Formats: sequence, structure tokens, C-alpha cells
Amino acid sequence: MVRVGGIVFIVGAVATLVTVAPLFLGTEPFPPIAYAVCMLMGLGFLIAGAGILRSIASQRREARSTASRSAAA
Repeated sequence: MVRVGGIVFIVGAVATLVTVAPLFLGTEPFPPIAYAVCMLMGLGFLIAGAGILRSIASQRREARSTASRSAAA
């Protein structure tokens, strides 16, 4: 999930750079759908964050099960 979130974030970041470029170049702005693609940057950040939290929870469960097995022995 973290990798997928990173890729989605990068796609959104590139889209943001592309949509801001006409402001500096003095050309016609892109259609509104281009600005919607910029929202992928935030979505990618959320996906990556969810992946990190999921990984933390998995590692905690594994550590608890290991600790309970060593305490029982």
C-alpha cells in the first residue's frame, strides 16, 4: 500500500506541476479535469499513510504473539 500511495502521490505531484506551468508561461490554462488529477497527490498521501498504519499494526500483533509464546514457555 505504501508503494501504491507513493506512485499515486508522484502522479498527482507531476499533474500539479503541469497545471501550474501555464501560469508562469502565460499560456492558456488546462481544462478543469487536469486540476482534478492534482487531487491524486493528497489521495496518494492518504493511501501511503494507511499502509504505514497497517504495517505498524501487523508488527505489533506479531510482537505480542512472540512475547506471549516466550512468556508461556
